[in-house]
Amino acid sequence: MIVIVALGFVLVAGPAIAQGTAGQQPPATPPAAQAPAPKPEAPVPFPEGAKVAYVIVQLIADSSSQGKAATARLQGLEKKLTEQIQERFKALEASRTKLQQGGSVMSPQAVSQLQKEIEKQERDLQFAQQDAQNELNELRQDLLEEFQERLNPVLEEIRREKGLHMIFSAGDGGLAAADPGLNISGEVIKRLDAAKPAAPAEKK
Repeated sequence: MIVIVALGFVLVAGPAIAQGTAGQQPPATPPAAQAPAPKPEAPVPFPEGAKVAYVIVQLIADSSSQGKAATARLQGLEKKLTEQIQERFKALEASRTKLQQGGSVMSPQAVSQLQKEIEKQERDLQFAQQDAQNELNELRQDLLEEFQERLNPVLEEIRREKGLHMIFSAGDGGLAAADPGLNISGEVIKRLDAAKPAAPAEKK
């Protein structure tokens, strides 16, 4: 039986979908200012007779082909959704400008109609922002689960081969010190990359 302690990691897309207020423009999503992914350490011989090992799961997610592909999918969806939100906001701003610049020469009925349209556009924008964020969160969760499903068998395979009792997850604040030779992250990355990609699960 494999025992993994504090196995946690994240897939980073960038800033969340902007939640603009009624009178403010949601800022365009800039490229994510991310810290460079940690590089795999130079291989150190695995200590003979050791019964435990550890992995840096964030390193595996950042460095493996599947982790990179998952992050790219997440970033692609975020880019598409952000562009859709920006288009809605541009339409809202156009209506606001029309009311501000031409309201004085419009009939009361036309002004009232335009104001109602602006209110509708504001509501639609807020709903679209929330829907976009939910869609992004759902994909992130799906990708994390897919990655975990691919990772666990590899960890179990290595655990059996090395006769390990436990594999710990470092990088989460739970490992104070360890022999670097116990770090099997590089081996996990190689095996993940060598494995045949799993077919994406069909949505019910």
